[in-house]
Amino acid sequence: MDFGITIKPDLTIDRIVSLTQQAEAAGFSHGWIFDSHVIWMEPFPLLTLMAANSKAMRLGTCVTNPAVRDVTVSASLFATLNVFSGGRMQLVLVGETARAACSAKATTLENLEEFVRTFRALNAGKSVELESVSTRFPWANGGVPPVWVAGYGPKALRTAGRIGDGVILNLPILI
Repeated sequence: MDFGITIKPDLTIDRIVSLTQQAEAAGFSHGWIFDSHVIWMEPFPLLTLMAANSKAMRLGTCVTNPAVRDVTVSASLFATLNVFSGGRMQLVLVGETARAACSAKATTLENLEEFVRTFRALNAGKSVELESVSTRFPWANGGVPPVWVAGYGPKALRTAGRIGDGVILNLPILI
């Protein structure tokens, strides 16, 4: 059985690094950091520090919203981190949730699927057509990070099962 830790980036940077090291020393195989650029610190510099201060733990964001992060920026960030970490990155996406902190509309499952296809292709060093422009990351040689999908409704879970390498159940609590 694998165990993971999810860190909320409202801690000090030293504490985030320390928790990552402690979790790996305790046998945790996964380390995630929340991705909400409006609420907390930016996760990608923190992931770089987490990768630099761990040896085997798989690392990534939990969760990234494809309506917030441009796919080329996300793919480049993960491709770079995957090269740096020796292929230990993983991406967790959420598709149907609203971006409440920004007062923005939710994305669609179709957008989520397109994001995943483009993300994987760019991380594999393949060319993709984006707005009639061929785009490729020839330096992306760290492998394609696994893509997990978080969701809870039947449509989201069906999509997650079809396109994801793993699923995180997002179970809302109704009071």
